[in-house]
Amino acid sequence: MTADSRDDRRRFEKTWGAELLAEGGARFRLWAPGETQVAVRLDDTTEAPMTPGDDGWFELVLQDARPGDHYAFVLGDGFTVPDPAARAQAGDVHGPSVIVDPGAHRWAHPEWTGRPWPEAVIYELHLGTFTPGGTFLSAIDRLPHLVETGITAVEIMPVAQFSGNRGWGYDGVLPYAVHPAYGTPDDFKAFVDAAHGHGLMVLLDVVYNHFGPEGNYLGRYAPAFFHPERHTPWGAAIAYERPPVRSFFVENALYWLEEYHLDGLRLDAIDHVVDELSETELLVEIADRVRETITGREIHLTTEDNRNITRLHERGDDGSVVRYTAEWNDDFHNAAHVIATAESDGYYADFAEDHLGKFARSLAEGFAYQGEPSKHGGGAPRGVPSGHLPPTAFVDFLQNHDQTGNRAFGERLLDLSERATVQALTAILALSPHIPLLFMGEEYGETRPFAFFTDFHGELADAVRQGRRREFAAFIGFQGDERSLQDIPDPNAASTFEISSLDWAKLESDEGRAWHGFVRDLLSLRQREIVPMLADAPAHCGRVITAADGVLAIDWTLAGGVLELRANLSEARKPAPTFAGNPIHTLGVEAGEERGDTLPAHSVVFSISRGGPAGKDR
Repeated sequence: MTADSRDDRRRFEKTWGAELLAEGGARFRLWAPGETQVAVRLDDTTEAPMTPGDDGWFELVLQDARPGDHYAFVLGDGFTVPDPAARAQAGDVHGPSVIVDPGAHRWAHPEWTGRPWPEAVIYELHLGTFTPGGTFLSAIDRLPHLVETGITAVEIMPVAQFSGNRGWGYDGVLPYAVHPAYGTPDDFKAFVDAAHGHGLMVLLDVVYNHFGPEGNYLGRYAPAFFHPERHTPWGAAIAYERPPVRSFFVENALYWLEEYHLDGLRLDAIDHVVDELSETELLVEIADRVRETITGREIHLTTEDNRNITRLHERGDDGSVVRYTAEWNDDFHNAAHVIATAESDGYYADFAEDHLGKFARSLAEGFAYQGEPSKHGGGAPRGVPSGHLPPTAFVDFLQNHDQTGNRAFGERLLDLSERATVQALTAILALSPHIPLLFMGEEYGETRPFAFFTDFHGELADAVRQGRRREFAAFIGFQGDERSLQDIPDPNAASTFEISSLDWAKLESDEGRAWHGFVRDLLSLRQREIVPMLADAPAHCGRVITAADGVLAIDWTLAGGVLELRANLSEARKPAPTFAGNPIHTLGVEAGEERGDTLPAHSVVFSISRGGPAGKDR
């Protein structure tokens, strides 16, 4: 199904949609069990009936089809729909699709085999707001900056085509098509190729839990694709147990990894990928197929799941990744955010009490909630024990698209907290043994907001706008203040998208250069001192020494020694536990003061002991 990994062309043959044939022409396939007849319309000059097959499939080979041709499927009533597995569209999500030659791009770095996961420092970006051009090609120019910063993996928010030009990408409706506002399929491949040339991994967000609210026609000709009696926050649940539906998603994961030579995927909100009717659940099959199919290079699969589960991330007897590599660790973020801001709305309610203790537990054991009742969850238990997983099974962050953009005004953390607090938390993020993630601009102290933006029109635009305001009406800061609610940026206004673009000029300011230097030095230290200790980390390697009165002390027993964290996140000097190792980083501490009886406010010390854990009280 794929080209040899050493070839300079890469192809993935899909079950769904249009595929060029080696002997010429193209094969078209559509699963349309709700139709009795389907035709292919090619460039508005040819319309030919497809042959019905087993289980609702229709198929046709057209010898005259060529790369660049436009095509659409014509249903029995004459209604035309795009190919749900199209590699590209001629225009928007409602119009014809385009036949793409997947082997047209000749890879400059076909020999790339990736990087080991412990080396990962992830940089999440949104293509449309990352550069003024908002394209794959313009993003290439910023890759040297990321390398200089110490980034090793670029994670791109979804690029699957969605309705309109502007959006976060999580409402995609054509999961195989590259969103045209960002460029062509070959442009995306050029970006990945260039990143590999710089030694950067490229990860992609994919969404398998729902389709967007506009432009999804699957239900019209394949109603069996969904379970109308079961609902998700976005509509009818997907019928993952049906083989054609299953192949649509399993092959999508393989398609991105193979045809685009990506290094990994992040699966969005997998708690809503509910597949109780299958013998093997979809998420397990995706991971198993990826591991079986792609060998000889590093592939990293991560998940987002607020249930705090570990069953998909369990390691083999030798400590190797079996299915999923890591989980986004919301608990780390939420506890850190409450430490920085004292906010308690929404899911922060679970961290309003003992936020330092929860922060410490997330650092030492992965999840803060491991079966305890969740106030935000109505008192239901949340999570399972996670301390047996290695620290690299958790992706930590202080900011990301969700936690920033889902705020009413999209404020960055530096606008919500003191600089000294953010610096201390950034040092902990960068030097803990977990995998750190930075949100674009965070490396130079960006303060421009990242707001929620869409490009819907008519009634749908009104519903999104009003729904956004209703969402925040219950928050403490908006209660009884209708005027403030009306000030929330309109997601559909072009200005909301524009204010969310990075201000690269700030990087050249004194403040921007200083913050960038701070982050760059931390990440350089991480690769030099921390990464070599991350291989073969034992189970239960983290231990909380103390987490009280603003003082944090944690030891991790890693390969070759013990990594020791001592921090004072309070506003005043405090006593703190001792440490046995040699300091590798100090923040807010005068030279020679790190071994004193106390730590100053907003101070952090990391040390490495080649002996056993310390943990003695001062």
